[in-house]
Amino acid sequence: MGVIQNILAVIVVLGVLITIHEYGHFWVARRCGIKVLRFSIGFGKPLWSWTDRHGTEYGLAAIPLGGYVKMLDEREGPVDPSERHLAFNTKSVWKRIAVVCAGPLANFLLAIVAYWALFVAGTTSVVPMIGGVAADSPAGLAGLSPKAEIVAINGQPTRSWDEINLRLIGAIGDDHLNITTRADGASATREQALKVNHFLVDQDPPRPLATLGITAWRPQLPAVLGQVLDEGAAKAAGFNAGDRIVSIDGVLVVDWIDFVERVRGAPGKTLSVLIARGGREQTLSLTPASHSLEDGRTIGQVGAGVENISWPAEYQRELSYGPLAAVGQAIGKTGEMTVLTLDSIRKMLVGLIAPSNLSGPITIARIAGDTARSGLEAFLSFMAYLSISLGVLNLLPIPVLDGGHLLFYLVEAVRGKPLSERVQNAGLKIGMALVGSLMLMAIYFDLMRLW
Repeated sequence: MGVIQNILAVIVVLGVLITIHEYGHFWVARRCGIKVLRFSIGFGKPLWSWTDRHGTEYGLAAIPLGGYVKMLDEREGPVDPSERHLAFNTKSVWKRIAVVCAGPLANFLLAIVAYWALFVAGTTSVVPMIGGVAADSPAGLAGLSPKAEIVAINGQPTRSWDEINLRLIGAIGDDHLNITTRADGASATREQALKVNHFLVDQDPPRPLATLGITAWRPQLPAVLGQVLDEGAAKAAGFNAGDRIVSIDGVLVVDWIDFVERVRGAPGKTLSVLIARGGREQTLSLTPASHSLEDGRTIGQVGAGVENISWPAEYQRELSYGPLAAVGQAIGKTGEMTVLTLDSIRKMLVGLIAPSNLSGPITIARIAGDTARSGLEAFLSFMAYLSISLGVLNLLPIPVLDGGHLLFYLVEAVRGKPLSERVQNAGLKIGMALVGSLMLMAIYFDLMRLW
């Protein structure tokens, strides 16, 4: 069931992003007086198509990993003299630049709309309160203490753990971090400098909070099962939702975190678990299944989740804006995520971020499914971020991408004439090889994560 949900979620996400991207090219091409021959979502043999009164064919193809807008162009085939003025190649260089830029800009606009909807609807987050600090960690040595809220990192405000993680990911490779905190119930803030040597470099995947020695505060969770998956070890052992975990191998279980840590530390080992059910106690034998993490560690999993409890109101934070104020917030958020994406690309090129962090269609499908199961807010946030990534990547100056065509046209605008066909063809071959290699690398790392 999870695989089917992942597939459906990624089809929805990629379908929307690709359609918006290609519609950007299509809309501007029409406004520039260019005849559009085909608007296709996907590659390969069309599964469905129809033609409008302008002679444009709209198609849905079998391979949903991209799309294209085919325009009338003398470089791609004979053009009737009566329609030559409608051909892409006969338009001014500035109109061609507008058409090329329209696709990525449409992706940025989609992200702004998605963030705007989230800000207007309002989002609920947990106050980023420190729960624990390891003594010999960067946070411990700098003097950070539990029950203090992290209000800023390097001068940038942090209203949630999501924002903290984004700030920390953006600091990859840094040697110092400035973290501003406010003690619980206090009004004064305190800024502390943390020494971090090449922060998060060579970590795959990055573990920013663990590297700093910080754990998030959370209310104590009783060790009570809220759900038991049909295919999990807990179900096979006879556990039911509502069971309270009393002890494991004769040692009392303090709370849910204690239960999880002991399960994770016992892959493949049979545990004697005392539970309370319906006012009576009984003992069950539980053997956690072995699960390999991306960092090579093996942990135990039993396929059970904790019973939901309500967070104290004082540790919840709702962020919402009016329709007009949300516009500025959405544009700012899109700009922030764009800068983060560009900075991540730069750091990958200089070796601060491992290439194994590249994600392909398998990882995108898994994350799309996870966010869809988490709710509309998480799903929209993921779609917005992926739309920004698509826009940024397409603007990279690599031939075959929109950014490569943009580079050719900018050179033409400066020179007053286009680059020779030989140079453009050579660039396209290099671009195809580079993009193809990146796609293969991403798929390879996707498969490695599955193993």
